[in-house]
Amino acid sequence: MKTTFPLILTLLIVTIACSAPPTTATPVPPTPAPATVTQAYSGPELILMQAGYGTRGNWYEIYFTDPTSPYAAQRTGGPDLALAEAIDNARLSVDMAIYSLSLPSIRDALLRAHKRGVAVRLVMESDNRDSTAAQALLDAGIPLLGDRREGLMHNKFVVIDRAEVWTGSMNFTINGTYTDNNNLIRIRSVKIAQNFSQEFDEMFVQDKFGPDTVRATPNPVITVEGTRVETFFSPDDSPSARIDELLSQAQQSIYFLAYSFTSDPLGETIRLRAAQGINVAGVMEAEQVGSNIGTEYDPFALAGLDVRLDGNQGQMHHKVIIIDERIVITGSYNFSSSAETRNDENLLIIHSAEIAHPFLEEFQRVFRQGLQ
Repeated sequence: MKTTFPLILTLLIVTIACSAPPTTATPVPPTPAPATVTQAYSGPELILMQAGYGTRGNWYEIYFTDPTSPYAAQRTGGPDLALAEAIDNARLSVDMAIYSLSLPSIRDALLRAHKRGVAVRLVMESDNRDSTAAQALLDAGIPLLGDRREGLMHNKFVVIDRAEVWTGSMNFTINGTYTDNNNLIRIRSVKIAQNFSQEFDEMFVQDKFGPDTVRATPNPVITVEGTRVETFFSPDDSPSARIDELLSQAQQSIYFLAYSFTSDPLGETIRLRAAQGINVAGVMEAEQVGSNIGTEYDPFALAGLDVRLDGNQGQMHHKVIIIDERIVITGSYNFSSSAETRNDENLLIIHSAEIAHPFLEEFQRVFRQGLQ
């Protein structure tokens, strides 16, 4: 009893702290239609976190940052700790393609893996290669290749032991993990890992980036324990056409969280589907709406769609579309021409109401905080 009671008390305190609403902001009241999840759900295991939300199934884990948590201000208890633990458990290899890196937790986990003999390799956007964290890896002898081109190496993924993949919208930075709204998903699948390993080797070994890449994904569509998963990389796979196809097939709803949305074809399809009676709602990053040329926010607003500017003082950095509460589109891919034609990006399309549910909950959280 002397060891059990403090543990229970600690868990209770953490649970209360994580669920407490922010004390300095008044959220916008939710709009019932888009903010209500209609699918019946008996979800998998929740993952207790101090500064974020987590869900675990048989072959996946899903994490969301929580900038409103009091722990976020202390830069602790976020999704980065789960990734650092996975890197600490790596036995053979860690391949990372990341736009930017500044998290001490990830830097140190990579250094520990390298020190114990794990093969660690990185690809990074050249503009961010001079960060303190990147320099520490280089100083330790870890190979780190920049893209050295005008387009962005905008990927965010890690392949561990060629058996599991971590990806999503989250850059491995302090702001990305503790100030911004982001998602991170872990998938245990050798075949999906093969897809990302092939893409990594194309950059790291063959030195091919952006339009120079070739379409060579070995398992573009697979089923993992009954769940259909599609893998795309851009520019080589041109994912916009597949996204447009799925939007056109929506039967009930389209919800989206978009850091940057400037794609005219996707915007036109969403407006058409809304005019045909599909329930559409979304949140867009206010800073991007204010600075981007050709943002879809104004056309959405003129069409009467319930699309809000984010209410986060940091960035609403998600790149997520949820269709009919059963299809999730997520990854590094912004809904823009640059993501489609110039940048190195990755995208997953997951057909699962179970996996869609935590993304719908995140949509609710961000939507309620949005500004009309």
